[in-house]
Amino acid sequence: MAKNYEVLYFFSLVFQKKRANPKNINTMSLEKIKSLRERTGLGIADIKKALEEAEGNEEKAIEILRKKGLKKALKKSEKNTQEGTIASYIHSNNQVGAIVKLLCETDFVARNEEFKTLASDIAMHIVAMNPRYLRVEDVPEKIIEAEKEIWLDQLKAEKKPAEIIPKIIFGKELKFKQEISLLSQSFVKNPEQTVENLIAEKIAKMGENIRVGSFWRTEL
Repeated sequence: MAKNYEVLYFFSLVFQKKRANPKNINTMSLEKIKSLRERTGLGIADIKKALEEAEGNEEKAIEILRKKGLKKALKKSEKNTQEGTIASYIHSNNQVGAIVKLLCETDFVARNEEFKTLASDIAMHIVAMNPRYLRVEDVPEKIIEAEKEIWLDQLKAEKKPAEIIPKIIFGKELKFKQEISLLSQSFVKNPEQTVENLIAEKIAKMGENIRVGSFWRTEL
């Protein structure tokens, strides 16, 4: 029923454009709406608003939709996740593999092929990028302290001015945490977004909270 409504809404947009400007029927705009719907899976109304805000630029519209998706994801993050799936990935050399538990709210989404694909993609990412922790907050302080000693020795050897060392150390610490934490890593199949942003997009698209419950990686 929802899909039928969207189809009717889509054609109502065509009719409205014809009435508003019959000499400039924007087939191009309608094609962009169709294209973005195929690329994002989001609703026509949201796509139309994003295109209008982006003045017809598809890539800008996608960025706007991503930001809106992140806002929706924040609202969804408080909801319970009691369903989900377990996915695994083993490298072709049979020397390294990973298992991930991806959680959602309902069995309906857990059985969705796109949700299963997301879990498989995250498992593959774990094999490729070898994250040690889920979030940056999970990185133990003792590991950071050990790294700080190494960085400090390096900076002293490079004769960096004492007044800028704390700022450099802060930047190194942040980068180090992000590089070893799953959610803050650049997604292996699309380095322009993080794993966390990828999950947020799926939350916006599927309308449910999605989160990584746990993961495990091993290699010979």
